[in-house]
Amino acid sequence: MIHPHRNIILIGMPGAGKSTVGVLLAKALGMQFIDCDILIQQQTGRKLQQILDEDGPDAFRQIEEEAVLSLHPRHCVIATGGSVVWSRAAMEHLKSLGLVVYLEILYPEMEKRIRNITTRGIVLMPGQTLRGMYNQRVPLYEQYADHTIPCSGKDLESVVGSILRISEEAYIHR
Repeated sequence: MIHPHRNIILIGMPGAGKSTVGVLLAKALGMQFIDCDILIQQQTGRKLQQILDEDGPDAFRQIEEEAVLSLHPRHCVIATGGSVVWSRAAMEHLKSLGLVVYLEILYPEMEKRIRNITTRGIVLMPGQTLRGMYNQRVPLYEQYADHTIPCSGKDLESVVGSILRISEEAYIHR
């Protein structure tokens, strides 16, 4: 199906490479790039970790949902925050905007990629482990994804290449 807005939305775990892949993909397709984490920081004037520390995870998720619902882009690559899948409203909005691509990484790779969890702005509920967060989010990413790209052990170029092939099939960038 050709979507009129022609956006590509990247979802996935913290450390999956959504922002990095998103920039490269936007360059390759001649599209704009939106990073939802940066959008939240611009809208609030605070870093993600600061919001989590001062307001807590529930307030952060509300702010994230509002930021996503404020988006009405055309011809953009959008990198979402890893916790956006907790909001049905945000995910339904994103799905209405274009093609949702899940950048899938295995747990050990995510753990390796996330060097310092305390400054990364990762939404963990009180008492929740990284593994618990991973296990809870995977089914949600799978539920909302139009396409899943396995990214563990792959370099950025091959991940971008996989998404480019999908976008060509969907005529996303024409």
